[in-house]
Amino acid sequence: MAKPKKAGGSKQKLSPKAAKDKAVRDLKIANSPARKKKRNECQKKRRAAIKAGKNIKGKDYDHKTKRFVSEKKNRSGTKLEDKNKK
Repeated sequence: MAKPKKAGGSKQKLSPKAAKDKAVRDLKIANSPARKKKRNECQKKRRAAIKAGKNIKGKDYDHKTKRFVSEKKNRSGTKLEDKNKK
């Protein structure tokens, strides 16, 4: 029987140094001006939708389509987008 996964644990098996380096890189990206702008826009749209009585549970705001889509659909496109950029 497989061991249960730890809640909130890392999905990648990295050495302590690599994990620390990745945390620094991720934080730098998360706090970049472009990312802050997207996060701010998402929060505004989310609050407005809830105030308007829309059911957005389980959905994320997609900055490309400018609408709320399922979390799965919104996070699944990154590999395809990266391929198309080349």
